[in-house]
Amino acid sequence: MDPAIPDIKISDVVVSTAGRDQGELFYVIGEEPLYLLLANGKDRSLDKPKRKKRKHVQKVLRSETRVADKIRLGDKVLNGELRRDLAFLASHLQANNLGG
Repeated sequence: MDPAIPDIKISDVVVSTAGRDQGELFYVIGEEPLYLLLANGKDRSLDKPKRKKRKHVQKVLRSETRVADKIRLGDKVLNGELRRDLAFLASHLQANNLGG
C-alpha cells in the first residue's frame, strides 16, 4: 500500500482536508481502492454517500461508539444517529483543542 495514502477502514471518523466540505467530520461507510464512501447524516446521507479520494481525508480516530459498531457489523444505521454521534465527537475534539 502507498505510504502517502492513510490506512482508513470502515467505521473510522475522518475529517475532509480538501473541497467544499473541508473541515467536516464524516463516518467511513464504504471503501474502494482509491476512494472512500463518507456519510454525516446531514448533507451526505447513508443513501447518497460522498465519494472522496483517500488522500483528501485525514483519520481523526477509530470510533468505538455504538454507531461505529453498527456500521462495522452492517446493521441498519439512521442518519440521525450519525448526526448525533458526529456532533458529540466534534464538541469533544473542539474542547480538547481549545484546552491545549
